[in-house]
Amino acid sequence: RVQLVESGGGSVQAGGSLRLSCVVSGYSDSIGYMAWFRQAPGNQREGIAAIRTTRGTTSYADSVKGRFTISRGSAKNTLYLEMNNLKPEDTAVYYCATNIIYSTSRPLSADLYNRWGQGTQVTVSS
Repeated sequence: RVQLVESGGGSVQAGGSLRLSCVVSGYSDSIGYMAWFRQAPGNQREGIAAIRTTRGTTSYADSVKGRFTISRGSAKNTLYLEMNNLKPEDTAVYYCATNIIYSTSRPLSADLYNRWGQGTQVTVSS
């Protein structure tokens, strides 16, 4: 059974940086995409970054492009999100997720992911 555990959230001032980690236990080579989502109170869950496991190709939401970087560790069951130049509007609960889809044109769509972590809070103050 695949289980995901995020860590690394916290509180920072605007302009600061954080690095989120996600460890996937029970990792399987059938995992097609690994991704980060976030959800602020009153908002829908937003896909912000995804990586295709077979090719390493990445996708980003416009809201984080150029500021956030998704990557995998040398152990393929670890996912990272490097967040720089954080803004107050980045405040949210951040989730990692995986799916078993081989290829999609919508890698940031939450409905395509079937395994989720419990989330980690990121708070950015102005």
